[in-house]
Amino acid sequence: MTTVATLCYIIKSGKVLLIKKKKGFGAGVWNGPGGKASKNESLQDCAKRGVYEKVSIVPEAPWQVGELLFYFGGKPEWRIHVFVADEYDGIERETDEAVPKWFRLDRIQYDEMWLGDDVWMPLMIAGKKFRGTLFFDEEHKELISHEIVDLDTALPATKNN
Repeated sequence: MTTVATLCYIIKSGKVLLIKKKKGFGAGVWNGPGGKASKNESLQDCAKRGVYEKVSIVPEAPWQVGELLFYFGGKPEWRIHVFVADEYDGIERETDEAVPKWFRLDRIQYDEMWLGDDVWMPLMIAGKKFRGTLFFDEEHKELISHEIVDLDTALPATKNN
């Protein structure tokens, strides 16, 4: 069964807010805040809730920019809807789930992030819409291949390792 979830990146003043999860899936690497979608919850509401649960702020009017399908060991495991917001309410703070940190857009440390973020995040940062499929080994230690489509140009950017 494929898990449906959201990521919501707050991008403001040349910086992006990332989190380092403390526990669970994705712990120990930088990523965007988000969470699993609940039944009868819109994806936008899921994105807002996910950010609030992780860092105690609420993104204002996030918009969807992408969709990613993650395969682990040949099985589709996650369908991630990627959102961006440029305004939010509250003051970000560390919670039991995550530590927030602002990164300059030109200094994102992809080597400390989720595998594959470096292949699609540049499109998001450039303000593009995208769709992608990423294939990992079963333990998520290696990105085997990926296809990312820039929906603004509809030209696929494919790489096979």
